[in-house]
Amino acid sequence: MREFSLPPRAAELRSGGLADSVYETADRRPDAAVLARRDGHGGDRWREVGAAAFRDEVAELARGLVAEGIRFGEPVAVMARTRYEWTLFSYALWSVGARIVPVYPTSSAEQVRWILADSGAVAIVVEHEDHAMTVGAVCDTLPALRRIWQLDAGCVPWLAALGRQVHPVLLDQLRWAVEPQSVAVIAYTSGTTGPPRGCLITHANLAAECDTLLAGYGSIFAPPGVRPSVLAFLPMSHIYGLMVTTCAVRGGVLLGHQPDLAPGELLPAFRSFRPTILLAVPYVYEKIIQGARNAAARGGKGHVFDRAADVAVRYAEAVERHALGSGPGPGPLLRAAHSAFERLVYARIREVLGGRVNYTVSGGSPLGRELSLLFAGAGLTIHDGYGLTETTAAVTAQPLGKVRFGTVGRPLPGSAVRIAPDGEVLVRGATVFAGYHADPVANQQVWRRGGWMATGDMGSLDPDGYLTITGRKKDIIITSGGKSVAPLVLEERLRAHPLVSQCIVVGDNRPFVAALITLDREAVQLRTAMAEPDVHAEVQRAVSMANAAVSRAESIRAFRILPHEFSVENGMLTPSLKLRRNSIVSEYASQIESIYASPAS
Repeated sequence: MREFSLPPRAAELRSGGLADSVYETADRRPDAAVLARRDGHGGDRWREVGAAAFRDEVAELARGLVAEGIRFGEPVAVMARTRYEWTLFSYALWSVGARIVPVYPTSSAEQVRWILADSGAVAIVVEHEDHAMTVGAVCDTLPALRRIWQLDAGCVPWLAALGRQVHPVLLDQLRWAVEPQSVAVIAYTSGTTGPPRGCLITHANLAAECDTLLAGYGSIFAPPGVRPSVLAFLPMSHIYGLMVTTCAVRGGVLLGHQPDLAPGELLPAFRSFRPTILLAVPYVYEKIIQGARNAAARGGKGHVFDRAADVAVRYAEAVERHALGSGPGPGPLLRAAHSAFERLVYARIREVLGGRVNYTVSGGSPLGRELSLLFAGAGLTIHDGYGLTETTAAVTAQPLGKVRFGTVGRPLPGSAVRIAPDGEVLVRGATVFAGYHADPVANQQVWRRGGWMATGDMGSLDPDGYLTITGRKKDIIITSGGKSVAPLVLEERLRAHPLVSQCIVVGDNRPFVAALITLDREAVQLRTAMAEPDVHAEVQRAVSMANAAVSRAESIRAFRILPHEFSVENGMLTPSLKLRRNSIVSEYASQIESIYASPAS
């Protein structure tokens, strides 16, 4: 199949902008809890914020922005972790017709300079003194930048007090002037291969994304009779994280914020907030399973966990075949084994997330089939999706009740997917962005005849319209023998092994394919403590298992184990946790050379 589309299910935004939902909800249900704030840093108590109270905070802050000289259509940057004030500023800026320019809080001074200069930002909200110093180091090169506000220095109450001199009618006039095609966000891509590009996301784009998900997937946010709630922890500087918070506010889903992704901070937040749905990236799901496996190993029950994982995968596969009409479902023995592990293992995995999550969503990068099956078998069906910054997050998702693990689902209602003759994925629909900011060359490169946007991803559609992503077009490895290799399938299979934390496949213009691998240190320590087989030999077995998925010419012939994991801090990962392939290859050039200086196995 070369093309697939579904008709829209959500009404098109015909007037106004995203901020209107805050004011309309407050008018209809002033006392309804729409957000929850943590009492104190790292505490386990949450204070609910009603719709009218949130509206008033938004309006007061918006009037303060006007008093500070922020004008309709001007770009204002936000550089902070995921916290209540990020959402508050989003709706205040949209209330005055300003454009949000998200900046990752881990950005270097040069990255900050590029984004602020390219967007023409007139002001920036930072979280703390370190961020202010980063901006201060480059502000002399930014003539458009007029204001810097610091959250931890009390800028919110200061702006709210300043705004009392602005008449509320002026704020209403600014909000009413916003149109669906007005730009809401200038969202910058991760810049894995070059300078980040600013994607112009309109109010209509974000509304279409949120309303489509709420209309088609509203039932997975919570069981009947249970108030839906979501804990936002993905960076709001990424379109996925920003979409999650906007969707929650727009759909009346109780929204909490968690700024730290470290397991020691995130898992207690799950337990105290108890969300009804989890929206995350594959990295988070991998860490949840790795943490559960390591915990079992510490208690001397690693073999029990591995057996339970195998049963979960086989059980989910049987359920999948039955749902798709190609099998009878799990047999009696498999059902019995699955039932036995429910209390011992699966319930404990769900309890880590607070005990109320029944459905989960994954995006940002493709999720491996085996990991998807493991979670489904443990009672947490993951609805994997696919999208880009340019598509305002998801453009495909798994249909409810008809999940095909290993794919990224079918086009969302109102969207269309086409496979180009060279295998590139093209998309079209209401969520596709308005173009790149001040970059006519990039705009010419991305658009195709008929309004199709070239994604840069390679993929295929099955007869029922399910999309499978096989890799990035620019990441395809071509060996010196002329063999084209898509690294994604090998990397996914390697990461599924308990010892492997991260990996990158290399081999461009080389005689064979190789891999750089980082290890899960806790898993290695546990294995060493139990005097289990040599780690290098175990990694070799993982490589051999990954190679079973490809031909001999595409297989990994050699590998090196690296001393440190890839991270955002060392520049090897983007803030959205994607590999910076060029940076990794450059940093570990000597290790790569040593691979090819030795004979291949």
